[in-house]
Amino acid sequence: MTWVRLKDYFDTNLAGLTQPTRSDWIFALRTVSAGLIALLVAYALKLDHPQWAMMTVFIVAQPVAGMVLAKGFYRLLGTLVGGVAAIGITTAFGTGPWLLVTVLAVWIGICTFVSSLLRNPEAYGAALAGYTAMIIGLPAFGQPHLVVDLAVARCAEIVLGIVFAGLTSRLILPKLASDAIISRLKRCIIDLATYAGGAFSGGDPATLSGLHRKLVADTQTLGEMRAYARLEAPSFAPRAHPVRRTIGQLLSALSAARALHSHAAPKNAALIPVRSELQLLVGELATKPGALDDTAPWVARLDAISARARRMPDAPADQDDKLGTITRLTIAADFAEALKQVLRGLDALRAPVTRRPGPASQQPALVVHRDYPGAARNAVRAALATLLVAAFWLTTKWSEAAGTVILVAVVSSLFAARPDPVQVSWGFFKGTLLALPFAFLVGQIALPALPGFGWFVLFVVPILVPTALGMANPRYVGVATAFAINFLAFLSPHQAMTYDPGPFSAGSASVLVGILLAIGVFLIVLPADPWLAANRIVRAMREDLARLCLHERVPRRSAFESLAYDRINQLMPLVQNSGRKGEAVLGGGVVAVTVGLEILRLRATSQNHAIAPETALSIANFLRGLAHELLFRAPGDPQTATIAVARQYAAAIAQKDATGDMLQIAASLRIIAAAMEDFPDFFANNRP
Repeated sequence: MTWVRLKDYFDTNLAGLTQPTRSDWIFALRTVSAGLIALLVAYALKLDHPQWAMMTVFIVAQPVAGMVLAKGFYRLLGTLVGGVAAIGITTAFGTGPWLLVTVLAVWIGICTFVSSLLRNPEAYGAALAGYTAMIIGLPAFGQPHLVVDLAVARCAEIVLGIVFAGLTSRLILPKLASDAIISRLKRCIIDLATYAGGAFSGGDPATLSGLHRKLVADTQTLGEMRAYARLEAPSFAPRAHPVRRTIGQLLSALSAARALHSHAAPKNAALIPVRSELQLLVGELATKPGALDDTAPWVARLDAISARARRMPDAPADQDDKLGTITRLTIAADFAEALKQVLRGLDALRAPVTRRPGPASQQPALVVHRDYPGAARNAVRAALATLLVAAFWLTTKWSEAAGTVILVAVVSSLFAARPDPVQVSWGFFKGTLLALPFAFLVGQIALPALPGFGWFVLFVVPILVPTALGMANPRYVGVATAFAINFLAFLSPHQAMTYDPGPFSAGSASVLVGILLAIGVFLIVLPADPWLAANRIVRAMREDLARLCLHERVPRRSAFESLAYDRINQLMPLVQNSGRKGEAVLGGGVVAVTVGLEILRLRATSQNHAIAPETALSIANFLRGLAHELLFRAPGDPQTATIAVARQYAAAIAQKDATGDMLQIAASLRIIAAAMEDFPDFFANNRP
């Protein structure tokens, strides 16, 4: 197999999806150049393992500069913590081999537990701290006096790679997260307008479902880029809150559009004009070139539509039709208001920041769901797998099994928290296996015959450039990254390359066996069930809603929206490939945003002094019943009287021909009832 076949492999598959773009080529050439520079400097400094400098460049390489800085920072932090841990563990327990590997396995379990509770890139740094101690500690086995030198050398090699990866990503034709956020938010607005246009006109359900999934996924990406942009440019920090708030408004608008689609409006004089105006606006927004260059006209039109929707209909009609009309008008007004806030969020991101917001405008901290049962399972699995393979190594005294121990530790820790760790690990194995013949041809055949850095560049660049193009493609990033890392690991470039196939074969075999063993561990030892983790997040979302019903302090809308999008972001990777069942859960998650906002509206209205005390008491009683429904009804059980009470109470308000706040209460009750009827199992307790 030649390098041409590798290039053909990537080009053929990339062509099946998208051809490499200009930014993909810039990323590929920049990454390969940074790796070569890092390796050359490592040669000049006479480091023992210069390949780690070049490998680090490919490990932290990302298309966006802020992502490189974030991953590089946490890789450095994780390496330093792992190095210090290796020194401490080896110094304290290095004289007893069984005790040493046991403590290292426990350390890996602890770091895996912490990693499973964090998000990328923090999670990556925590996992790295675990297996770095193993990478440094095992080579020092029996020679504890060498552990400090090994730790210092490893840190120096990794620092080189991080420095050159960070500098090139920031200085050479950079793709900045701050720019990417604005670009992606624009696409989200266009997609939202397209979705709303289809929803308001009865569009194709399959197309709408695909757009719905894409919009939820894009909110996840926007949230991640917010953190990267803050690292890449401190001046972006004051705009971090507008991003978070805008993501919440995106979800609110999506939820409102979905509700209007699910509950098609009757033909009546009050609703048709508002719906028609919204349909016309989103249609123009989705198709007009440069529509988002100036948001002021759209904001003005949305203000007018929102005001019209919030006016009570003049025609009395029959009571049920009137209440249904008011309810749908409320949802339409909510959609217009949320879309308006999204457009304002776009303006806030594009406008220069003149000052930081004062303490009075600071928002509540984002509450993060921590999956402690899942983290404990991952920790036990990683520690047990590492310990068992280490026991095999100590029992058989097979020297190459040390590499197997390290790979088991790396894979079982690094991929533990993925929704499908077996699939990710298998992709890593395929990339590693594919790298093996290339590394053999270059490292064992070509470079021993034609030594020197110039020949090295000539041989590896045609291999690594198409590999980096694969890394720029989300579909192949896992396999391509595994190929790049393990190609360099197998190649082990030094200034004097020699033909020595024995150690090469033994070392590569230990790596492949280690990955396969880790996959076996994922399959056999406490196998992960994404639905258990998803159910825990759904339960947390129901508890959030129950807390809104019962908590004495009424939180701000923006705080709840931020919390809701965070939950949905955690939920999506677990269920996005689960067909209709996954779509139902995601749909319920988005609808839960609407339910939460209506609960907040009821709470705020009940505190209005113009509301009669008996009305406020009735609202409080309903919210207590709703909280009980959310916390205690099991899937498949019949719904309690709470939903019926909501509809009956709403109808009673409409019969009194009330106006203003009372009709708003009725609309909120109907919206909550309809949402919970649409997704009955989502709003049911899933405790076993």
